[in-house]
Formats: sequence, C-alpha cells, structure tokens
Amino acid sequence: MATLTRTRLRRLGAATLAAASLAALLTACSAADAATDSPASGKVTVGAHANGAAKEVTLSVPVDSKIRAELPASVRDSGQLRIGVGALPAGYPPLAFTGDDAKTLTGSEPDLGRLVAAVLGLSPVVSNATWDNLFVGIDTGKTDIGFSNITDTEQRKQKYDFASYRDDNLAFEVLKSNNWEFGGDYKNLAGLTVAVGAGTNQEKILLEWQKKLKDEGKTLTVKYYPDQNSVNLALNSGKIDAYFGPNPGIAYHEKQTAGTANPTRTAGTVSGAGETLQGLIAATVKKDSGLAKPVADAINKLIADGTYAKWLAAYNLSNEAVDKSLVNPPGLPLDNQ
Repeated sequence: MATLTRTRLRRLGAATLAAASLAALLTACSAADAATDSPASGKVTVGAHANGAAKEVTLSVPVDSKIRAELPASVRDSGQLRIGVGALPAGYPPLAFTGDDAKTLTGSEPDLGRLVAAVLGLSPVVSNATWDNLFVGIDTGKTDIGFSNITDTEQRKQKYDFASYRDDNLAFEVLKSNNWEFGGDYKNLAGLTVAVGAGTNQEKILLEWQKKLKDEGKTLTVKYYPDQNSVNLALNSGKIDAYFGPNPGIAYHEKQTAGTANPTRTAGTVSGAGETLQGLIAATVKKDSGLAKPVADAINKLIADGTYAKWLAAYNLSNEAVDKSLVNPPGLPLDNQ
C-alpha cells in the first residue's frame, strides 16, 4: 500500500464505512476517550468485535523479560503502554475501527499494539484520535506509541523513530472469476480498464504505467468513480477489469464479498513507494525516546513464535508480512511524499 496520506486515509475510511455500517463509531468515541485493557495476562484476543473484518482468535503471548528490560524505566515502571490510533471520525476497517459492541477499538493496528504490550509485560491503553491529533499525542507525550498504518518516511524521521511491521502495499482487485494476474509487471495491464481514486499515490503510479504503455503503442484505460460503492458496482458489472487501491481495504472487501454472487480476490500487489523501494508501515515513537528498539524486538519475538503470522491471517493481511522488524529502515524519500 502506498503512503497512506490523510487523503488516502479519508478515502479508505469513507469506502469501508459504507460497507461496514460503522455509524456507531461517531457516537461511541471521542478524541479524549481511551480504552484500558485488562492487565497483561498472557492472553490477547485478536479481531474482537470486528463485525466480519477478522476471524477472532485468542493468542498466548508470554512476557519476554529480556526485552522488557530494554524499556525506558519510565515506561516500564508505569506498567502501561499508551497506544495511539488515528481512526476518528469514521474508522477504516480492517485497520482500526469501533467494533460491533459500539465501544471496543478493534482492527489490525490496535491489536498489534496489544500483542506488543503483552510481550513487554505492559497493560495496553488504547486511545483513539483524529489523524492529526495522533501525532500531537506522540509529540506531547500523551501517548507512547502510534500503531495506525503510519508509513515510514524520511520526512517523519526528523521527529520520530520507527519499528517496521508491515509492507505498505497497493493491490489489484478483480472478480474471483477473472484469472488475470498483475505478476509484478505493468505490461500485463495492456488492454485493461482499471479504476483508481483521483488524487492518490496509486493514481500517480497507474498514470506512469499508462504513459509507458502508450509509448509502447499499447493502451490502459483509467476510470474514476465518485465513491467506493460505484467502483464495486462497476467491477461487478464488468465495466472495469480491476480496481487499484490500498491493499488492506481490498483485503477487507474480499472478506465482505466471500459467499456472495460476485466474490473478489487480489490479483497482485505492488509497493506503495513505487518500483524502487518497498514501502513499510511502522510503529511510531517520539525520536530518541528509547522505545523503538524494544518494540522492534517485541515484534520480532512475535514473528519468531508464529503469533505475528496468526495476527495477519486473522485480518487477511498475510500478503503484507515482513521477515523482520527494523528500526528506522529506509523510508519514502523526501522527493516522493
């Protein structure tokens, strides 16, 4: 998935809100509300109250005393990991949204925060905010860490440290009956009609491919629709061959369409950072806070024992798995943000 900028967050949120009927979020959460989970117990439920966006599973997560010892003393002694999520006002399943109980902040992002807190022997305190206020919370120390689909960029590194945990991918969505595959090669788009959101990073990438194909004497028709429901209708009716958008939103829509008359599937992914760099999603902490390394080590512990794979599978995001969490890996360059 490409850099999920505020524009893309809004597009993804608007599209998935309609599909998930998340009106309860508007009344259930405020920027000041914080949900405090029970003290670290060695058990974390992933996908709780996810309203079909995930397969709920309870995972055993023992405390790692060695990694816990790496924590800054102030965090370790507090007994809490204060996790910020920027899902207001509408949420964006499957990443972060209010659950079907109208109070639980669920989704892949807060759930990974809960898993990391368990490894560190801390109680997760999850706070929901707007995208802008998520970063204000980190800046002011109101929250310790952001788990909110934040792309690692060189610009953000001026203020924050990162611990990567997911590939930042875009995906092609097609009807399950369509056997077309992207195959990592833009030339396979020749002759197709593809929908994309206007003003997004994925549009920029798609238009670059369109120009390359035109120079080769081939065509790629790009279509725009006013909302995600219109895109879905166009896909179902055959007016477009594929939709090119953020991978998590497409993964969520696949789960929604499974068992319907028009199920969809992913026909390939591409880095949201473009062809020369794999974009990464990362846990975000205040620069020089001392949290990035223990968080990366906790994620790597989850990767090594298989918990990480189960978390991704619960949300149908296995195609964004990383082999290792890295502290401050190369990010989206300053000239591509």
